[in-house]
Amino acid sequence: MHGVSRENIMYNMAIASFSELAVVFALCAVAYTYTYVKRAQARYASLPPGPSGDWPIGKIKNVTGPYLPRTYESLCQEYGPVFTVKQGNELTVVIGRYQAAVEIMGGHSADIADRPRAVAAGEIISGGFRLLLSSGKERVRKLRTTIHALTQPRVAVTYEPMQMRNAKRYILDILDDPTNQLEHAKRYAASFIMEVTFGKTTPTSYSDPEVKTIQNVVINIGNALLPGKYLVNAFPFLKYIPFFVSDLKKMHNTEVALYRKQLGMVKEKMDKGEAQACFGTYLWDNYQRMGLSEGEMLFLAGSMFAAGSDTTAAALGIVSMAAACYPEAQARVQAQLDEIIGRDRIPTFADRELLPEVEAFYLEVFRWRPVSVLGFAHKATKDIAWRDYVIPAGTAVLGCHWAISRDPEVFPDPEVFNPQRWFDKNGKIRSDIRFQNFGFGRRACPGQHIAERSLFINCALLLWAFSISQVPGKPIDTYALLDNVIAHPLPFAAEYRHRIPNIEELLAAHQD
Repeated sequence: MHGVSRENIMYNMAIASFSELAVVFALCAVAYTYTYVKRAQARYASLPPGPSGDWPIGKIKNVTGPYLPRTYESLCQEYGPVFTVKQGNELTVVIGRYQAAVEIMGGHSADIADRPRAVAAGEIISGGFRLLLSSGKERVRKLRTTIHALTQPRVAVTYEPMQMRNAKRYILDILDDPTNQLEHAKRYAASFIMEVTFGKTTPTSYSDPEVKTIQNVVINIGNALLPGKYLVNAFPFLKYIPFFVSDLKKMHNTEVALYRKQLGMVKEKMDKGEAQACFGTYLWDNYQRMGLSEGEMLFLAGSMFAAGSDTTAAALGIVSMAAACYPEAQARVQAQLDEIIGRDRIPTFADRELLPEVEAFYLEVFRWRPVSVLGFAHKATKDIAWRDYVIPAGTAVLGCHWAISRDPEVFPDPEVFNPQRWFDKNGKIRSDIRFQNFGFGRRACPGQHIAERSLFINCALLLWAFSISQVPGKPIDTYALLDNVIAHPLPFAAEYRHRIPNIEELLAAHQD
């Protein structure tokens, strides 16, 4: 029998050592996995409840699909005012009731001022420059400070002549062609915001290529923000595969070309001394002082144009829809208009404090069919304790406007359009409650003061000039809304009966 060679002994020792090392690694892996799972389970155990899924850790359901805000409202009825779902690979805590929104979105506004990652909409289409989706405290502050200079209340007042001029044309457009009322609303919004942003004073048609382009831009962004719409949101590494995101990159290039062209035209006029003061001129005068890159300049101007035109147009469409479907509510506004304004002049911004029925009407429009129907997600930067739950840092937090607007404790009979809910017992507009249609906390829409003025003057002029009703045999489906983050009403038929025989004469007589 031959002795065991030294080489064999060394080999066997190496095998044994390797086996022991493998066992150690395996045990470490098991221990790490066990610890990770236990920590994750403990972390997710503190979250608000939600629908169960097949996810190994926490078993939280991935909720996507059409008309997501309505799904969230159903889940709110089942799980309570705050619940948890999964969107792609990320957890989202959804807030669907008013008081919970006040306590979380308002009470912790500093801790949820960030945005979650939005790969398709934010990183690819927007190139990381869009204020709405921007992340990072300092950068957001810089961008909001820039846009605030042109949207703050004392500046918003200066836009009233532009709003009045375009609102009068909105009425004339409906007089001329009442069947295209939704397109006329888009024309109003586009013309006004083009003047504010780029100083364009010539009327803008809703058929202008630039208006069509910006409408497509807004739809594209809205689609890209819908959970489940683009796989790259769940698997960000796909953004590095060119063919996989080629359509999204084309959207980005189209948007950049549009904004670069518009800002370039502003600069040319400035160089010639022919430019009208606008947001574009402000950007050119201050971009170096504000430390803005070209991309930030382009998307600040573009965001002003896109957001300002799209949301206003959608809300104006809802004004006509509500008036046609709720004649009693319309009649109350018209009674006050007849009392305060009469029929020998048109309503103006100077009448605003005297027309609370108009304000209540558009406040109910905001609630009844919220334009930003889903809302935009925030991200918790700290653990947020709310009642018996903890929302962990890094979690997306979404105040769902549709679900909040359906809160029966705050808005009884929520499906009914009832402007009277906005009055207190003294007949004044309530100050104790406000539907947050412009968003929450530090990420609320900076243009809200401008938007409210647009809604007031257009609503006042529209209901002063016309009695709006449904067309016999063509009932309006008030739930027929675009399935997007901005919920435009789909086309509907309505009759616009003249209340004022000499509308054109009175509109022409008014000096902006």
